[in-house]
Amino acid sequence: MSGGVYGGDEVGALVFDFGSMTTRVGFAGEDCPKGEFSTTVGVLDGNKDEKFDLHDTKNLKDSNRDYFIDPSEIHVPRSNVEMMSPLKDGLIENWDLFEKLVDHSYKRHIRSDPELHPVLISESPWNVRNKREKLAELMFEKYNVPAFFLCKNAVLSAFANGRSTGLVIDSGATHTSAIPVHDGFVLQQAIVRSPVAGDFISRQCLEFFMESGIDIIPSYMIASKEPVDEDAAPIFTKKKIPEVTKSYHNFMVKEVVKDFQASTLQVSDSPYDQNALENIPTVLFEFPNGLNKGFDTERFRICESLFDTTTVKGIESTTLLGVPHVITTSIGMCDIDIRAGLYNSVIAVGGNTLLNGFVDRLNRELLSKTPSSMRLKLISNNSQTERRFSSWIGGSILASLGTFHQMWISKQEYEESGRSCVERKCP
Repeated sequence: MSGGVYGGDEVGALVFDFGSMTTRVGFAGEDCPKGEFSTTVGVLDGNKDEKFDLHDTKNLKDSNRDYFIDPSEIHVPRSNVEMMSPLKDGLIENWDLFEKLVDHSYKRHIRSDPELHPVLISESPWNVRNKREKLAELMFEKYNVPAFFLCKNAVLSAFANGRSTGLVIDSGATHTSAIPVHDGFVLQQAIVRSPVAGDFISRQCLEFFMESGIDIIPSYMIASKEPVDEDAAPIFTKKKIPEVTKSYHNFMVKEVVKDFQASTLQVSDSPYDQNALENIPTVLFEFPNGLNKGFDTERFRICESLFDTTTVKGIESTTLLGVPHVITTSIGMCDIDIRAGLYNSVIAVGGNTLLNGFVDRLNRELLSKTPSSMRLKLISNNSQTERRFSSWIGGSILASLGTFHQMWISKQEYEESGRSCVERKCP
């Protein structure tokens, strides 16, 4: 890769895509990221006698604190390690932790000097001006990048699917959002978000396990286990490990739940009906402690809340929007002249869309809600990698275009205009 030259076809640019669950980083022009790692960071406080405050961002750079980002580091249990994320609601809240993620990206995955490569970073469509300007300032002042650009992740996802206009339905870890994109620009007034997403489903799973008497023992606590029959009590030996924090334990439990979601849960073809699903085959899942258990109708019932939030236990009347309702509400808030184009390009992206049967059910639900005068086309890439990394791939395509060099904010332009140039050059 050529570095430092960004006026030609090969700019050697880097693409950063920071998500609520994972961060993706790599070179523009490549098919997939160089690295993907957890956005949640393990922070080891050296002052063991002091009470650790999750919200205390002061003195985070002190030498008596260590940071663990790689999975090989995070999965080693240690005392006093708190799991913290620099992002909240898709926006950067803890800048010191965010810098640790960028440092890790350059050191472990890029393995090159920051000043050699222009940088494109994806951002949430609801990002605010002061955070955008601070990010530009950080990349130019600390990392001394030669050029910089910010782009909305929904726009990048649309580009990755060959569209400049469409409705991007992004169902990830923390929220499901419908974001209308028209000619490469996000229509801010019509963005609709719902907290019914991956973490919401994880909580439903945990409640189900609690009701079923299933105790989740994360893998870091297991020294050895013996094979047992289905539904038999597991036989395992616990590791002798230091006492870990509650946030670390919860993080590792969530890892097990994520595996359960990906391998076991399934979305039913039609609205959930327990009687209709009684004859479906049982799917086995093995927990880290060796428990083998079969799941049948409950793996459909848990997913149903994505489409019908009235099925959620403990919520009688809810204002939570299911995925189809999020889409139709967003399109209804757009100008009537562009609604046909949005219905014709509904782009499904995000890790949550990888649930078995999700896209088929969504297509069925939307067909029943689409006006007869409109033509519905639901676009979802068959490749799981491309659906998970859609915004990164869109950034890789955009930053590798020869014509894109006119859009970069150059180092010289930043020094002349200051950080306010981000609002002018990055729509």
